[in-house]
Amino acid sequence: MLKVKKNDRVKVLHGKDAGKTGKVLRIEPSKEFIYVEGVNVIKVHTRSKKQGQAGGIISKEGPIHISNVEVVCPGCSKSVKVGFEVKDSGEKIRICKKCGGQF
Repeated sequence: MLKVKKNDRVKVLHGKDAGKTGKVLRIEPSKEFIYVEGVNVIKVHTRSKKQGQAGGIISKEGPIHISNVEVVCPGCSKSVKVGFEVKDSGEKIRICKKCGGQF
């Protein structure tokens, strides 16, 4: 089970965008990549797909390795390590290692 999920707020630890925070848009668990809103923005050249549509250069988020980000706790608003806890019902939940709150 991954410690980062879609719509989590994360802080970038390494790379050209170190220190920035953003929302997770997409996760690729097989490659261990995530896409964060407003981070690692790259320019992509596109062709025209239909006859009336123009091609051009668009900006979109590029992949970041999952080890280069840390989850921001909604309770204490700090970048924290994530732990797991199993409830009595057998449900596995994510918890903050600093404040003990759950995600």
